[in-house]
Amino acid sequence: MLRSLYIQNYALIETLDITFDTGFSVITGETGAGKSIILGAIGLLLGQRADVKAIRQGASKCVIEARFDLSAYHIQPFFKENELEYEDELLLRREVHASGKSRAFINDTPVSLTQMKELGEQLIDVHSQHQNLLLNKEDFQLNVLDVLASNEKELAAYKETYARWRQQEKELKALIVQAEQNKADEDYLRFQLEQLEDAKLQAGEQAGLEQEAETLTHAEEIKSGLYKVEQLLIADETGLLPSMKEALNTLGGIQNVYPSAKGLAGRVENNYIELKDIAQEISGKVEEIEFNPDRLNEVNERLNLLYSLQQKHKVQSVEGLIQLTADFQSKLSVITSYDEQISQLTAEVEALFHKVKELAATLTGKRRKLAGEVEKQMVERLIPLGMPHIRFQVEMGIRKEPGTLGEDTVAFLFSANKNGTLQQLSSVASGGEIARVMLSVKAMIAGVVKLPTIVFDEIDTGVSGEIADRMADIMHEMGEQKRQVISITHLPQIAARGRAHYLVYKQDNDKETNSHIRRLKEDERVAEIAQMLSGATLTEAALNNAKELLKHSHGR
Repeated sequence: MLRSLYIQNYALIETLDITFDTGFSVITGETGAGKSIILGAIGLLLGQRADVKAIRQGASKCVIEARFDLSAYHIQPFFKENELEYEDELLLRREVHASGKSRAFINDTPVSLTQMKELGEQLIDVHSQHQNLLLNKEDFQLNVLDVLASNEKELAAYKETYARWRQQEKELKALIVQAEQNKADEDYLRFQLEQLEDAKLQAGEQAGLEQEAETLTHAEEIKSGLYKVEQLLIADETGLLPSMKEALNTLGGIQNVYPSAKGLAGRVENNYIELKDIAQEISGKVEEIEFNPDRLNEVNERLNLLYSLQQKHKVQSVEGLIQLTADFQSKLSVITSYDEQISQLTAEVEALFHKVKELAATLTGKRRKLAGEVEKQMVERLIPLGMPHIRFQVEMGIRKEPGTLGEDTVAFLFSANKNGTLQQLSSVASGGEIARVMLSVKAMIAGVVKLPTIVFDEIDTGVSGEIADRMADIMHEMGEQKRQVISITHLPQIAARGRAHYLVYKQDNDKETNSHIRRLKEDERVAEIAQMLSGATLTEAALNNAKELLKHSHGR
């Protein structure tokens, strides 16, 4: 339950620090005093979006803190799942900076807004006037049935399977479209692949062919050049080798009388041997080189094929063509496997759909079983609230195909008159009737879901007199069931029923307006309720009526 609330620099609140009691409490105050501001601050603790405009003018940030007593509730699983340390006393804190940055904390540990929202929803249920509109929403009506039927596990299993089914169905549709598109390209891909495969491409062949083409084209020039070099080396009279042979013999003849000649002779001999080897190699190459027009044509045809393929496929090398060949092979392999993939995925989708239908049927069975009990309880709760001829029906149907919450359609049908036709709430119920229906729904749910704190924001709109008295009884009873109920109200009958009474008010100084909240003492409660009874002028009669109202309320 909510033990205390601290607000700093939020809207018209400079600093607010208030403690709350167990059971049923009420908050009153003039319109514009700041009741909605307090609810907005609580909303921040429940993970709602922060607006920097809500920061008090001149402040760098606003801070909202709330302390809760968790000792009577089983909320430990949340802390375990989120790896947070559990303590019976919980501190929730939200900071919103003027820069737009927002920070959330659970027991001083930074957390995400999603985590704060998930925990907050297990601690506080804030019911505001706009929430009455939820009664017209099918999702809300289904949720009422699921909560009362304790369908949490069944619904979680259904949602998980439904999400997988939809995802697989989406993948199947995409695969079919992709298969159709690619199969349309199959002939083109196969033609391109066959052309590349027929070319029998080899890595590195282009450079070798280009060199061979150069050699064949200039064969006569090359052969002539090599022959000339050969003659320069071996010619009998003018060749380099005969001259070096003569030089070697001459040095050999003087080495006995001139020892240095031996070393010189060795060096000349080494060069002679190398040049002789070169001459022999050149001689062999002269024999090898010959002009071969047939081979030149063959090489040029091969090069032209390689150049043409590269230009066609916009690549720069034979290696690029080889990679393209592998890509085409891979694409064709995928195309030929589409039928198998589609068949397998279709079977998976059908199996998931069968499971979805099975889980949906379980939900339907539990919901239909509970629908009659909801109708009975709602009638029993609404008759004392000034609807003696109330008829309430839970109308259920089946969707054409499963939805996110199952196969069921649901509508709460309502008639407050004897001969009235049952119609959807939004069509026939007044604002006051919808408020009473919603309070009854909340009271019914509260018996199943052990929410620590429920806040009603002017749920009494459109009612008065004895009906307000009965609504106060319901909220008081809810507060007595180990639950904290806080009602923001403008009706004295409801204000008088609270175990604790808090007043929200504004104060002005020379520079600014501040909103405050404080718990009223007994004599202050008399004055506040009298003011609610009489309006602007506080009369003695109003004071006496307020005392009687409080006495009667506390005597119940």
